[in-house]
Amino acid sequence: MIQRRDVFQAIADPTRRQIINMVAAQPLNVNTIADSFDVSRQAISLHIKILIECELLKIKKQGRERYCEAQLDQLNEVAVWVEQYRQHFESKLDNLETYLDKLKKERQHGKQH
Repeated sequence: MIQRRDVFQAIADPTRRQIINMVAAQPLNVNTIADSFDVSRQAISLHIKILIECELLKIKKQGRERYCEAQLDQLNEVAVWVEQYRQHFESKLDNLETYLDKLKKERQHGKQH
């Protein structure tokens, strides 16, 4: 059975998020990435494989070196998903602000009498 991976699975792991952050700035050699972590190269290779399957990274070969490049377009899916909740919480905060303004006016009105 082939397991379908998605971008949410990719970013669920802190090591994979850190790898994405590293290569977002510039393409990096696979060894450079592996040297940045205190885990086995095999573990980092698996993380990189998952990121490739999720289409967040691609490998480019330059001579005998393999470089990881970020492909961040897939993160749009996450941004869209998060946006709906941002709007929800902004609405809640707007309601809270309205309520606090009302309380403030009531207290000021009470002090005037």
